[in-house]
Amino acid sequence: MTEVKNGDTVRIHYTGKLTDQSVFDSSEGREPLEFKVGAGQVIAGMDAGMIGLAVGDKKVLEIPAMEAYGPINPEARQAIPRENIPADIPLEVGIQLQMQTPDGQALPVTVVEISEESVTLDANHFLAGKDLIFDVELVSIN
Repeated sequence: MTEVKNGDTVRIHYTGKLTDQSVFDSSEGREPLEFKVGAGQVIAGMDAGMIGLAVGDKKVLEIPAMEAYGPINPEARQAIPRENIPADIPLEVGIQLQMQTPDGQALPVTVVEISEESVTLDANHFLAGKDLIFDVELVSIN
């Protein structure tokens, strides 16, 4: 039976959960996720967890934050003077906005704090600092 090795392209069905068992993502009702193992197309813990699986195998991957989206970076939070934010942009804690980096890249940010003078934006990935659990099923290896 063929087993996954680095360089293989795999297709998986998955459900991603936090340690409190709340689901943050799933391929249910969608096409399986396809990626090349070891190419850095998915988080490191997912890549490593595929090695040795055979088609039809199901596995629970417990991935620590350092092998997922890394620790929370305090420098990725920034307070912006409120007058620098266009008036037509709705502001409430938890809303996601998109900013542009100096080189033109889109950067998703989350509003985490609002005061009279400033709005604090967080550019950390929403799963940064979190340990993750994935239920995976290997659909195919190419």
